[in-house]
Amino acid sequence: MMLKERIEALSKNYANVLDCIGEDKNREGLLNTPERVAKSMVFLTAGYGMDPVAVINSAKFKEEYNDMVLIKDTEFYSMCEHHILPFFGKVHVAYVPDGEIVGLSKIPRVIDIFARRLQVQERLTVEVRKCIEETLKPKGVAVVVEAQHLCMQMRGVQKQGAITRTMDVSGVFKEKEKLEEFLNAIS
Repeated sequence: MMLKERIEALSKNYANVLDCIGEDKNREGLLNTPERVAKSMVFLTAGYGMDPVAVINSAKFKEEYNDMVLIKDTEFYSMCEHHILPFFGKVHVAYVPDGEIVGLSKIPRVIDIFARRLQVQERLTVEVRKCIEETLKPKGVAVVVEAQHLCMQMRGVQKQGAITRTMDVSGVFKEKEKLEEFLNAIS
């Protein structure tokens, strides 16, 4: 489906949502809301049309560096697949190269690709780790995601400020010393 067709179809559905919640979609303040929300949703889910492997492959370089590379505090925004409400926070990624490194900006791009899909935090954590591991083939990868979920804050349990932390590690990061080095570096 072409972009224009997707926006038109989503706009019709969001107009229907306004009707279903009891709003007047013809009210002045809501006249263009269905199209604005449709465009917003297309942007927020743009990760479906992007290839994270291609992003990493576009900037791999042979290098004999063999210690931890850490990119921490990368902000992200995603949408909970259970409630279509935002969750957001920071991602910390480390890897130990095994003959190849990647351009530093590619790691945040990979995070954004996976975050711009309907998600759960646990899957986001694993997808980022797996993508880096399978594409770069490093000695190990570690990913920690710390996030606030509006589905927990705005509805349901309504707990403000609760932070959810997930972690996925592989290779050398399964060793106590390397894991501690990573965790100390991000704290």
